[in-house]
Amino acid sequence: MKYVILIYGNPASREVWDGFTPEQQAEGLKIYAALNADLRASGEMVVSQALAEPAAGRRVMVSDGVAMATDGPFAEVKEHLAGFYVVDCASFDRAVEIAGRIPEAGWGMVEVRPVQNWSM
Repeated sequence: MKYVILIYGNPASREVWDGFTPEQQAEGLKIYAALNADLRASGEMVVSQALAEPAAGRRVMVSDGVAMATDGPFAEVKEHLAGFYVVDCASFDRAVEIAGRIPEAGWGMVEVRPVQNWSM
């Protein structure tokens, strides 16, 4: 079954990251590299991506059949989606185990959800 693992950020977590030395940041990125390698080796990795800051995005609305984009950020929020994994694994418990390896999980900023299997 597929699960999405959502990783959130906020200004405080960004400030912590920006305060790390280059060596500390490299160590943090090694955690992700090891997780990615393990998930590729096990065949559980579907996709993983970091996302740009919300201000780099656009909100799209359709009015009278015309799509219009407006600048982000979209709402005053304390947290924003910073990245995600889509994994294909045996169980929800396994998805939670994988999510627990993400550093942001230590701050309660990781969420796991089953992916709906809808036929289009």
